[in-house]
Amino acid sequence: MLILAGCQNTDTDGQTANSSTESEAPDNEAQPGDEIEDDEAASEDDTGDDTGDDDDTGDDDAIPDDEATPDDGTPDDETPGDETPDDEATAGEETGESSNVPTKNPVIVAGDWSQWGGNSLRNNVPIGKGIPIEWEVGKFDRKTRAWDPSSALNIKWVARVGSQTYGNPVISGGRLFVGTNNSAGYLQRYGARVDLGCLICFEEATGKFLWQHSSEKLPTGRVHDWPLQGICCAPLVEGNRLWFVGSRGEVICLDAEGYYDGEDDGAVKNELARLFDMRQGPDPKTDTVAPAIAALKEGKLTEAVLKAFASAGMELPAEVMVTGADSGKQWNVQAMVGNSDRELVIKLQGPKLSAFKVVTPDDKNEADVVWKFDMMKNLKVSQHNMCSCSVTSFGDVLFVNTSNGLDESHINLPQPAAPSFIAMNKNTGEVYWTDKSPGANILHGQWSSPTVGILGDVPQVIFAGGDGWVYSFGADQGKDGSPTLLWKFDANPKTSVWRLGGRGTRNNIIATPVIHEGRVYVAVGQDPEHGEGEGHLWCLDPTKRGDVSRQLAVDVKTGKPLPPARLQAVIEEDGQAARDNQNSAVIWHYSNYDQDDNGEIDFEEQMHRSCGTVAIKNNLLYISDFSGLFHCLDAKTGSVHWTYDMLAAAWGSPLIVEDHVYIGDEDGDVCVFNLSKEKHDPIAEINMGNSVYSTPVVANDVLYIANKTHVFAIAVPKKE
Repeated sequence: MLILAGCQNTDTDGQTANSSTESEAPDNEAQPGDEIEDDEAASEDDTGDDTGDDDDTGDDDAIPDDEATPDDGTPDDETPGDETPDDEATAGEETGESSNVPTKNPVIVAGDWSQWGGNSLRNNVPIGKGIPIEWEVGKFDRKTRAWDPSSALNIKWVARVGSQTYGNPVISGGRLFVGTNNSAGYLQRYGARVDLGCLICFEEATGKFLWQHSSEKLPTGRVHDWPLQGICCAPLVEGNRLWFVGSRGEVICLDAEGYYDGEDDGAVKNELARLFDMRQGPDPKTDTVAPAIAALKEGKLTEAVLKAFASAGMELPAEVMVTGADSGKQWNVQAMVGNSDRELVIKLQGPKLSAFKVVTPDDKNEADVVWKFDMMKNLKVSQHNMCSCSVTSFGDVLFVNTSNGLDESHINLPQPAAPSFIAMNKNTGEVYWTDKSPGANILHGQWSSPTVGILGDVPQVIFAGGDGWVYSFGADQGKDGSPTLLWKFDANPKTSVWRLGGRGTRNNIIATPVIHEGRVYVAVGQDPEHGEGEGHLWCLDPTKRGDVSRQLAVDVKTGKPLPPARLQAVIEEDGQAARDNQNSAVIWHYSNYDQDDNGEIDFEEQMHRSCGTVAIKNNLLYISDFSGLFHCLDAKTGSVHWTYDMLAAAWGSPLIVEDHVYIGDEDGDVCVFNLSKEKHDPIAEINMGNSVYSTPVVANDVLYIANKTHVFAIAVPKKE
């Protein structure tokens, strides 16, 4: 599944990139830009590989459908819902214009790390003190998964997560949140073998499990919800509210305290949580569903149903109250469970009998949903393989990339008219505006995250599209359901070509744009399944307006600009050409540099595809790429100081804290470098026991690193 780059380590002298480095764009008057037109997507002759790891789907699949036994696996057709209508009204009522509008960019302060990148500028450079550069993770029992701390060093605590963890940890209000799958099995009603998308909350001080939000798998399967991928994004936390994008294409707002505050917050009331499914068996002698239905019609529960409730953590007394006996489709059950009077619901759904509990503040291990918005249903979004976006906000406006993308053919775009970017009221879930700028030019999927900052005195929200373009809009509520487009930038050379399976040179963007000292930084890449390839890193001036691409695609005969094309912007044999754009926002561009000045570009002298986000401090920029290279550049000029070959693919992004830089890789190694432009080997290289696909973060002087299966809190023990 994953790409392993087995090349020798390379350190290079700092020098300016040659022809691949652009000089600062001229300060001519910018022209307003038009929206991208939706060109008809061209067909392609071959097919590519899907995202995901087929080898990982074995042991963690849902429980098989056994005859006459409860099946607490993922449902085939529908999932539990709340009693409120499943449309935009679910989110809440319109609140009108917000007065909570920031006037300055956020500043990093010591303490919590409440979203991906710490704040909406997305630069992963927290303030910390005494952060370890040495640690040992200890050992784990292969059968019980129990942690043996006897050989551990500087490990404060360890918490089990899923079997695949891509989401970056977020720490706020004494709690740690991380997205993963359900292989840890914290909720008894599901069990570890049921595949779910999970957002898990732990106690920051101890790593104790607190609660979990569970997203059941979509019935459409891997085209929209790839097995075992779980929740791949990081949430946003502000006070006692948390927002994230679930694996079912839902934007979800939770009470960050869960039910530990003793209250059921928000518009979502009487939410149903699945306990178990019982499926009809082909043999009437062993089938338990038909007898259960007959008993329910008499206001009773069979032993098989009582046993199923107990297995799901709801042990019922002998005497219960069953109502709705005449419906034949749904029954309500009232019973004392422990010291609580609980309401349960049993539904006949096709060939199965499904049981649910009405979630209450007594369910401390469940998430407290404030509101949720279904982008698939309400906006006709069709995500490719997964829905993932680490949301951010500006005032009361929440910004979301919808993940709209191709279907399993990797050619057809099912919903070209569906939006790629949306703005919402973060308090209610009301949609302020939508934008479909990538339109029919989406190359594959859309998994980048938005960035917000005040640039040139103008609040801007910057989205990276699945068409390989970067878009900036006014970071506000828009007008008449639409945003104001400020500028757009093609992050690919005009002659680059998109080919299936990663065989081309055109890329989309998975990395998150970063705002630093009034500039925007972003790298291009592809789904890691597509392997290694040509990459580009850009530094842009966000005060320009209109089409600020490095070049424009034009018709040679007429000299008129061409509309954006999906597979290739410029085909020279068709009378098209790329012309330098006098309105370009490019400050510098890094794709390669000739280290030894021999006229050839070697592997270690190239920027490769990346899904990593840059981190910048003291004018030093760091970024990793798919091919395993770690790059250090001058943030102002793009001059390359050095590269280092980690010998393994890097999916995550760097962390800079104090005077050190941390980066993890697919082999599970975390390399620690000095914050320096001088070339050097890592001062430490520590294996985490499993692949590190996420990004290290720091909060409250503790280093947090998630590998595929565990989250580690790393800190030097305090002296008593």
